[in-house]
Amino acid sequence: MSGTPDPRRLAIFMPSLTGGGAERMLLQVAAGIAERGYAVDLLLSRVKGDHDARIPPGLAPVRLAKSSDLRGRALAAVAAGAAWPGLLKPVLLPVKSSWALRYLPALTDYLRERRPHAMLAANSWPNLVALWAQRLAAVETRIVVSERVHLSERVTQLRRKWRWRHLPDLLHAWYPQAAAVIAVSQGVADDLTRAADLRPGSVEAVRNPVVTPGLLAQAAEPNPDPWFAAGAPPVVLGVGRLHPQKDFPTLLRAFAQARAVRPLRLLILGEGAERAALERLAADLGVADDVRLPGFVANPFSYMARAAVFALSSVYEGLPGVLIQAIACGCPAVSTDCPSGPAEILEGLGPLVPVGDAPALAAAILRTLDAPPDRAQLRCRGLDFAADPAIERYLSIMLGRA
Repeated sequence: MSGTPDPRRLAIFMPSLTGGGAERMLLQVAAGIAERGYAVDLLLSRVKGDHDARIPPGLAPVRLAKSSDLRGRALAAVAAGAAWPGLLKPVLLPVKSSWALRYLPALTDYLRERRPHAMLAANSWPNLVALWAQRLAAVETRIVVSERVHLSERVTQLRRKWRWRHLPDLLHAWYPQAAAVIAVSQGVADDLTRAADLRPGSVEAVRNPVVTPGLLAQAAEPNPDPWFAAGAPPVVLGVGRLHPQKDFPTLLRAFAQARAVRPLRLLILGEGAERAALERLAADLGVADDVRLPGFVANPFSYMARAAVFALSSVYEGLPGVLIQAIACGCPAVSTDCPSGPAEILEGLGPLVPVGDAPALAAAILRTLDAPPDRAQLRCRGLDFAADPAIERYLSIMLGRA
């Protein structure tokens, strides 16, 4: 390795600023580190995104140029050296490779030129690309990789694709070469250790920096939505990408069953490819007039502070930030008992139901409406996920402190 890293420059590889929770949390980490006096480069596949207008001062967006898929695969093989046969099934042979490989050349160039002290990446394929880029660039930059969802569940869902079916073997080979391996919850850490057969104790659980003074201030802002007017039916709230992982069809079916018992309305904040299918399902269930999908909104916390129930219907997670945000805003919550995170977050403060069980979710919503938990107690639990301690831990790991 050559090239002395810049001790005051850190980098975060977050492919875009689209509206997902992972991107929001990485942006929070970056902002917190910049506030502590470090230069932070945000390495992006595209600069424009839903969080674009909210990039805090001190962060430098760096747009990475996209290369050809073939060049990305070839460079991954070069990085692997004599171990390249291990890349055959997950990287070199699949018809479609991970999008992250297209940014391996640009990421390598960035590391050679800027030489940050450390770079944080998130999710399996960007993590691997970061490790390969560091090998190719021959720099001493510390690569910190982080997993943000339950790996074994994701691999099971995507098992028909070679690049996912053989991913655990790839992580087993490469994650030990990272300066540190982080998971967003203990459940994710334990699952990653098992699924990738990593050394016990080699994965550290570090909570996301979720609850900030800004979040609490936004929760207190007025919300002019007429569905929150005095005397209006209670609102059930869902938040997240309109993606199969979030299983909003189960939430819609549960809402329809609960709606048959008492007047209710459902708001789902988020955007994604399942919008049209969800709108059709709402119509088929006869609840379209009581369901709205406003897309991403600038201030979801003012909705959380006013909703009667927050409902998480996910198939799998890591540490669902929206669930933490909801209880920090004082919103009663129900959730599927999915791996991983909801049980760690709620700790008995809200009901957990089996994944995909609409009747159980409907019953949990109705029970929570009839006997809601104390909102002050929920807010207190939310403060256990305050941003500052998490940011300090991320920074310590990136700097190589104990």
